[in-house]
Amino acid sequence: MDNTIVRELVDAGVHFGHRVGRWNPKMQPYIFCSRNSIHIINIKETIKGLIRSKKFLANVVSNGKDVLFVGTKRQARQPIVEQAQRSGMHYVSERWLGGTLTNFSTIRRRLGRLEELEEMEEKGLLAAQSKKMESTLRRELRKIKRNLEGIRNMNRLPGALVIIDARREHLAIAEARKLKIPSICLIDTDSDPDLVDIPIPGNDDAMRAIQIMCGQLADAILEGKAAQPERTESASEDRRPRSRRMSIAQTAERLAHNSNQPAEASAPDGSEAQSSAAQVAGKPENPAVAE
Repeated sequence: MDNTIVRELVDAGVHFGHRVGRWNPKMQPYIFCSRNSIHIINIKETIKGLIRSKKFLANVVSNGKDVLFVGTKRQARQPIVEQAQRSGMHYVSERWLGGTLTNFSTIRRRLGRLEELEEMEEKGLLAAQSKKMESTLRRELRKIKRNLEGIRNMNRLPGALVIIDARREHLAIAEARKLKIPSICLIDTDSDPDLVDIPIPGNDDAMRAIQIMCGQLADAILEGKAAQPERTESASEDRRPRSRRMSIAQTAERLAHNSNQPAEASAPDGSEAQSSAAQVAGKPENPAVAE
């Protein structure tokens, strides 16, 4: 990885953890030391987790799957939305609704309701309602759009989740584990690394650190998208060419077609047409010779 990225992460304070009293003992392998009662995260472990995450996301996207960014805390909302839109992926930045993944069919119905309300607003049908009904419908429209705007184009379950702060997004992690969806998470010293598949130890409260992390992961997603056509071409080249040999039915059909042609076009005495017809019927050409 480029040294400038490492320097930016250090300047952003990605190595600062929580106070010693709030730590999770399972984070011991990722902690370098403690200073002034604050744990210092090993930056080497952070870079190692970031490299693993980038390679994994590039592989997932190159296989044609989507990625879902999840970050509902105030520091993560803007970076999550910006990088998800830049990479063309889905995001949840306001609130994680219970059952977003495990009850995906219900979420899709709510998105259908969102499209219905937007269509009513475009046609002016909301203004034609009574004031109370209009206020109720507009409130429902704002609520659904605020919570589900980032996943309105997600027609299937994602191939991976990118999560900021494992403690806050424990519902998303639980649903991903239940559906066996891989998860990548930026975890602080108070989180449990065993709950996620690829942990990235780092400060999940610094907005600048979150921006850099999301930007790097979005770059990996774009690299995976660029590799999709190459994978398709290589797969098409590996296919075996189709055989050009004629089947028995095609051979018999061609012989029958030739036998139905006028005798003048093939042979003046009609001997060739008689020979073809005899071959199709499975009889010898000259009965006298057969006898």
